[in-house]
Amino acid sequence: MISRIFWTVSLFLLLSQTSEAQQLKDFTKYVNPFIGTGSIDSLSLSGSNFPGAAYPFGLVQLSPDTDAAPENPCSGYDYADTSIVGFSHTHLSGTGVADLFDFLFMPYTGDIRWNADLTDNGNPGYSSGFSHSKETASPGYYSVVLNDYGIEAELTATAHCGMHRYSTAGKEPIHLMIDLDHSLDKKRPYWSCRIIDAQLRVIDDHTIEGYRHITGWANSRKVYFRAEFSRPFSSQVMKAGNRVYPDGIIANHTNLKMTATFDNNSNEPLIIKVGLSSVSYEGARANLAAEISGFDFDLEVSKVKKAWNKELSMIDIEGDEKQKTIFYTALYHTCIQPNNIADVNGDYININGEKCNAADGKHYSTFSLWDTYRAAHPLYTIIQPERTAGFINSMLRQYNDYGYLPVWQLWGKETNCMIGNHAIPVIVDAYLKGIPGVDYKTAYEAVKGSSVNPHEGSPFQLLEKYQYFPEDIQSQSVSIGLEMAFNDFCVAQMARLTGNAKDADYFMKRAGYFKNYFDPETGFFRGLDSKGNWLEPFSPVRYGGNGDYAFTEGNAWQYLWYVPQDVPAFIELMGGMQKFTEKLDTFFTLAAKPDDVNGNASGFIGQYAHGNEPSHHIAYLYNFTDEPWKAQYYAAKVMKEQYSAEPSGYSGNEDCGQMSAWYIFSSMGFYPVNPANGIYSFGSPQLKNAVIKLGNDKSFEIITHNSSVENIYIQKIILNGLPYNKTYILHKDIVKGGKIEFFMDKKPGKKMADYEKPPMIIQ
Repeated sequence: MISRIFWTVSLFLLLSQTSEAQQLKDFTKYVNPFIGTGSIDSLSLSGSNFPGAAYPFGLVQLSPDTDAAPENPCSGYDYADTSIVGFSHTHLSGTGVADLFDFLFMPYTGDIRWNADLTDNGNPGYSSGFSHSKETASPGYYSVVLNDYGIEAELTATAHCGMHRYSTAGKEPIHLMIDLDHSLDKKRPYWSCRIIDAQLRVIDDHTIEGYRHITGWANSRKVYFRAEFSRPFSSQVMKAGNRVYPDGIIANHTNLKMTATFDNNSNEPLIIKVGLSSVSYEGARANLAAEISGFDFDLEVSKVKKAWNKELSMIDIEGDEKQKTIFYTALYHTCIQPNNIADVNGDYININGEKCNAADGKHYSTFSLWDTYRAAHPLYTIIQPERTAGFINSMLRQYNDYGYLPVWQLWGKETNCMIGNHAIPVIVDAYLKGIPGVDYKTAYEAVKGSSVNPHEGSPFQLLEKYQYFPEDIQSQSVSIGLEMAFNDFCVAQMARLTGNAKDADYFMKRAGYFKNYFDPETGFFRGLDSKGNWLEPFSPVRYGGNGDYAFTEGNAWQYLWYVPQDVPAFIELMGGMQKFTEKLDTFFTLAAKPDDVNGNASGFIGQYAHGNEPSHHIAYLYNFTDEPWKAQYYAAKVMKEQYSAEPSGYSGNEDCGQMSAWYIFSSMGFYPVNPANGIYSFGSPQLKNAVIKLGNDKSFEIITHNSSVENIYIQKIILNGLPYNKTYILHKDIVKGGKIEFFMDKKPGKKMADYEKPPMIIQ
């Protein structure tokens, strides 16, 4: 009996230690926030990421800005730069358009200086040189030595707050610049930026508050802050425009700054905690009081590290150090945005400028949907199902308030950037996968309403009249038409499964309109005018940007493959399997010439451009052919050539997690060609082992036998102990838990030609 008790207790202790060890595993050590921030020479493309402190899906991204008027990179930080202007509290991660940069703080010593006091490189006089050798970053933490002043600046963040710690060995007073005019480039000709109004209020010698009303990419948004200091400032001076105000004056202006001076007569660092709110001063105060009780900087660093480890532990991988660094940095990047812009009490400002309340305390914004619907949102359905429901409920609020679902929503405002209505596949995908926490009756109303009520970039009346978008009436016509055909397919599936048969028939018919853009003579989708004539001249390698051409951020080669909803029908349209495969081969081998390429294209393998999203699914189309090993070849090639652990580690804008999500899926061996049908096509698994945590003590394990750089081809697959002869796996097979094993080799597994090809619709 004693022996049995002994072994029972021993087993309990062993299991407890194992569980504790798993909880204590530090995934953050593999994250390198400098990946995607630039390159040494500023010539290599990167991800437009920032290296500063952020909380998972939080309101604050406290990070250095290396440009007084950021525009490119859009994150405000360029790894090639050598000086820092200051530390602002909000940033975008990997976008192609700049915005935010709210409330720049910058410590300095010496004489008081303002923006007009320029350095030799044209930056404000309070800016400082820095060296990467004295700069570090990890999830939720950033530090740098400001060489001009001998000040070590450290940053950390909570969900709604930022925290600064400034340390110096000198006895000089520290001046703190607080700049409410710092923003993206105000000379930008599109989505022009200006400060509508700003305010600074000195509450006491430990506390200041402020707000600004600013327009830019996100039109007419307000941001509030409350800053509390660990020690009093001895003096302060405000400057509004060219006028300097004496101590104690509350200033309102469109160009407002303040310098507070702190006597440095002790060895204690200056610590500042800053609460932000998108709603009100009261919100900023409440957010700060709720999240940071004192001035223990190290405590807040440990708390944000714990929060990041929780998110990063969703997938536990084995691989070499480089793979782990790229993988966990990618996973980190997928968890920066969307952002919860609601206060701790759930208050938020809706798209109409009205104060509302989210009962669950979450209202998400920053939806880069043209990018993230492809892989980031499908990834969230696996590792973030609860947050997926929160994303969708936030999207539905825009529909209820505004009449259509988000296109590219930022800080609660609709920018109408990019094309398509890609909140639709996000919602339909969640519905098909059974993600709980969403009123899907209301969701269907929103999906349908956003597909029939014309709005900017979505002139559905033209589809009714022409059954295509005429380029002389609607620019970017082919790209819009193809992407909306996919959206219509999604609406049709949800209509079918919710018993709306008439709607299902209508949207399936409209989903087939992609065929109307296909020119059998050239073998490409092409633009037509309102008289039904093909646009001339035509070149499949000519690029479009965001207007004045039939293709959006791509060319006819890249958009040729955008029929993810019905690949078999597209193969038939192309003239059969052989012609489809031959054209796909040409796509990956026809060199892109410099004269044909614009700034939206990068990361080339033939005409494939991994640096922009329209190409992301194309390698996996080989699974629909009799040569699925080519999907493995090109997926492996992209991972090897387009991702690295260096600052220039992405081949294009990271786009709020999409570039990262592609790598996460692909390194595990599968990818959603159609991001709204719960089917993942196989590629080339790169990781020795990966365990996806699913909750309720369930997990899905991916084991790659004979994994190596050379062994990129699948020879056989075993799922839950049984042979698996398909080129895809279903979402439902992953989330119920289990184990899949891939056996790899240097040579293509020719038997895979007989494996079952992916279906189009899952019942």
